[in-house]
Formats: sequence, C-alpha cells, structure tokens
Amino acid sequence: MAKTLGLSVGTVSKALNGYDDVSQATREKVLLLAKSLNYSPNSYARSLRNKESKTIGLLVPEIVHHFFSNIIHGAVETAEKHGYVVIILESNESYDIEKKQLQLLLDRNVDGILMSLADNTVNYKHIGKIINEGTPVTLYDKITKSVDTHKVLINDQKAAYNATKYLIDSGCKNIAHIRGPLKPQTTIDRLKGYRKALEDHNFPYQKHLVFESKHFSFEDGKAIAGIITENFPEVDGVFAFTDLLATGVLVELKQRHYKIPEDIAIIGFSNWFLSEITTPKLSTVNQSGYEMGQESVKLLLQEIDNRKHDRPYQYQTIEIPAELVIRDSTKKIKSLK
Repeated sequence: MAKTLGLSVGTVSKALNGYDDVSQATREKVLLLAKSLNYSPNSYARSLRNKESKTIGLLVPEIVHHFFSNIIHGAVETAEKHGYVVIILESNESYDIEKKQLQLLLDRNVDGILMSLADNTVNYKHIGKIINEGTPVTLYDKITKSVDTHKVLINDQKAAYNATKYLIDSGCKNIAHIRGPLKPQTTIDRLKGYRKALEDHNFPYQKHLVFESKHFSFEDGKAIAGIITENFPEVDGVFAFTDLLATGVLVELKQRHYKIPEDIAIIGFSNWFLSEITTPKLSTVNQSGYEMGQESVKLLLQEIDNRKHDRPYQYQTIEIPAELVIRDSTKKIKSLK
C-alpha cells in the first residue's frame, strides 16, 4: 500500500490509525486504497505492539445458573462496547479447577480477570500472586476480604436480614434457615443477617433450625424439608440460601400436604425464573446479575487503563442493590392502623 501511494510505511500506518499529523488529503487517499483492497488492520499484531490482548477472562463457578448467566450477559455486552473479547471459563465450584482455569487465562495473555470464588476455595494465595505479578483481578459476588482488589457484590447480610424480618413481620415465630458450607463470604453474611434479624426482634437464635446444604440443589431442599417436618413441627417459616433450595422445600411440603404460606412460609434468594413458575409463586430476594456483570467489567477496564498510562488508582467496592420480591409463598404483612 505504501509503495503504491509513494508514501512511507509510517505515514500509511498513521493515516490508518487516525493520527493528527497526517493531512486530510493523505488520509483520504490511504483510506480509499485500503477500502479498494478490502484491507482490515491486523488486531493481533496491533495488540502485540501495544502489549494488549484486548481480551479479559471471566471465571464463573457455574455457567448453567440463572444468576451467573445474567452476569455473563452483562459482562460480555459491556466488554464488547469497549472493544474487548471475553473468555468465559467455569470452576465448577472447585479450588483445583479454579487455579487451573486462572493459569489458562494467564497463558492466553488476558489483560485482566473477573472471578467469583469457588465454594471450595479457602486459600487465596494464587489470586494475590496474579495481582502482584501485574494482572488486574476484580472479584464479584463470592469474594474474600483477604485479597486487596476491586470487588462487586450485594450486601448479603442486609438482604438476608430483610428476608428474615419479612417472615417475622408476617407472623412467623420459628424460622429455619438453609445455608451453604461456611466458606464463601456470601454464606457467612446471609447467616449473620438471618441471626441478627432474629435477635433484633427478640427471637432466640436456635442453632438446630439452621441446616446445611452441601450442593445447593433441589434435592437438598426436599431432603431438608423432610427433616424439618419430621423433627421440628414448630417451624412456620423457611429462609433458603437459593431459590433452587427453596423450590425443593416448597415441593416437598406440598407433597406432605402442607399449606403454603398458611402452615409454613418460604422465601428464597436470587429471583430465578423458577420463582415465578412454582405454585404458589416464590417470594425471594432479587439480585441483579446483569448489573453486577456490567459494573465488574467497568472497574476492571478502568484499572487496565490506569495501569497502561501509569495513573494512580484505588481499589473500590461496589454494592449492587438487592430487593425483596414478595409473591405467594409468604403471608402478607398486615398494615398497622
């Protein structure tokens, strides 16, 4: 192209890339010839020159999950608007797979990484090492306070508090909680919120009414509902860690001829599509995965740009609002007159 136009390679490159020190007439000649030759810039070569790959890694605990699929949607759309490609990998809630997938992303020379911790992750040295070696990492949803970096999350303690408070305000006296293993901060904070709501309303915290689900599955919900009905008949409310668990509880209770919410009220967490198709429809806590994906990418790209231009930056924690969605699996709160 340079030889055809009688220009230097440098001038042609500047014209193609919109530099100001190239005249309008020269730029138009270069662009016209480029169009006639169906020329398109080699983005890979350009990225090597700029020491950028224009790719970011997105590590999710589960891809087939309503909440995380919404995060993927928000992250990919936002990244594409800024000219980035997203490589999506799954940890399958495994610490070992998490480490393997992170190394794969580093081998692909990604410019930064978004990740939500696997449930089995209890050691965070591998994340600190990545950050110390110069690759930005933003944690979202399941985070740790042990790593200093950007974080995007909801206030799980506040959301769980509000869910439990609603059950109390609607008349429940003995509220069970179904939690996950006490490893991710999300599980810890939701348990704290549940417990604080009880204590603030002068209800005793009853450890025997807190049940652990190892797999967050529909089957776990059914099994725990069976334990509750057979051993703790006083329970009249259930706050479950996820909508899938809550759905399992709801189905099992109906099979045992319990009336919902008259006999036992149920509230879940996440606002999955499931919550609108159960009978009765499931009350839940709405958390916007799409918005979380958006904000995570924005924080990560800001850090990438600041590092590129040697600008100072401070790590931020962004809190995504979470709101109660009240449907038919909980009793209505009687208004005070």
